[in-house]
Amino acid sequence: MIAILVILAFLILIVAAKGIKIIRPWQKGLIERLGKYQRTAGSGLSIIIPFLERMIKVDMREQVVDVPPQGVITKDNVVVEVDAVVYHEVTDPVKVTYNVANFYIATTKLAQTNLRNLIGDLALDESLTSREVINTKLREVLDDATDKWGTKVTRVELQRIEPPQDVTDAMHRQMKAERERRAMILEAEGHKQSAILKAEGQAEAIKKVADADKYKKLTVAKGEAEAIETVYGAIHSGRPTNDLIAIKYLEALAKIADGKATKIFLPLETSGVLGSIGGIAELFKERTAAARVEPPAMERGMGEG
Repeated sequence: MIAILVILAFLILIVAAKGIKIIRPWQKGLIERLGKYQRTAGSGLSIIIPFLERMIKVDMREQVVDVPPQGVITKDNVVVEVDAVVYHEVTDPVKVTYNVANFYIATTKLAQTNLRNLIGDLALDESLTSREVINTKLREVLDDATDKWGTKVTRVELQRIEPPQDVTDAMHRQMKAERERRAMILEAEGHKQSAILKAEGQAEAIKKVADADKYKKLTVAKGEAEAIETVYGAIHSGRPTNDLIAIKYLEALAKIADGKATKIFLPLETSGVLGSIGGIAELFKERTAAARVEPPAMERGMGEG
């Protein structure tokens, strides 16, 4: 009797273990009865009928599919090694369980095929610089294709696009040549700007010197003009006679004659001055004659004695 009770208790434990299921928060439970889908259970404790029903647990968390490297031919016939990763999450546990046999393999093959198509339409330089474009297009294609599988592709990332070694070396040489060209252009621009600034500085200095010389000449001319006006005013205010003018004229001629010039041209207006000089000469003659006629005072005194 005790043995039978023990056996019954053991059977009850087995039945309870088969009928009681615990579902984690990130899981969904698909319950089948005799091979037919019945319902979907959420997280927590669920009870099923042992031996008649079974539960399939589906992970609802975002997962990663690693697309292995493959050789892809670009538009300009260069073979590059490309690999990527695909991030997806399950939106419908029923579809992902019953509509696709192996979601991982299906997604991998689909990603590889579309990578070949996308990169095959691009040249090597475009494929190396258009990662974001390739990621976006590939994500859209995979998202549309996997929609009937009850999944959503959240993002796609290209891990590497690796051209052959000889192409890589050629790209490095091209990049070096481009940098040297830019450096030469920048250096030439620097020399050009330096020459322009130097020329502008010299022009500004010449302008300053010319302005200073102009100011000096204007100042001297203004001073000479004021001096001439002053002298002219003084002469007119003093009412000079022709005799004084003639004497001054002779003094000026003497100064001119002291120079190195061998010829002296007198202006036509000198006739009046020459007349004054003649008058002065006549005056000198008269005084000289009077001096000869009148004896000195000492001689007159001795004669009278």
